[in-house]
Amino acid sequence: MVIRQRNSKLDDAAIMRLIDSQLVPLSHMSEIEINKIRKEIPLRMNRGMTFVVSPEPDKEAVAFIHFLMHGELLYVDMMAVTTKEQRKRYGQTLLHRAENFAASRGCKRSKVMVDEGNAKGLQFYQKNGYITIRYIMLSRCYELEKRL
Repeated sequence: MVIRQRNSKLDDAAIMRLIDSQLVPLSHMSEIEINKIRKEIPLRMNRGMTFVVSPEPDKEAVAFIHFLMHGELLYVDMMAVTTKEQRKRYGQTLLHRAENFAASRGCKRSKVMVDEGNAKGLQFYQKNGYITIRYIMLSRCYELEKRL
């Protein structure tokens, strides 16, 4: 397996499938809201940084992490691993890669939002040193934070 930066031509279709199969089912948004966000994803992907895991350098992604950096804050926007490749530490590897990348550029804290129904996601981030700061009723998600 290879970790590399996203190649939009090669990876974007696979990333959209990962979003649709792994993230959308856990969301509490309406179909209309999801469709609006789906249209914004290409722009969103170009705003931050995306690392992917792929079987070979020229094969499409089986896992990805998308994140943004704002001053001293790393914001983990989205992360997903295809069902077949879960439990192989790809998520953890991608998270650490993003955290190290951000820390090397001056980030001191990392933040992530986890949907209310995503118990596995919540457990994953807690296992990786994130602490639940608060529950946001409006978006029905947990805000977690970690010092880098």
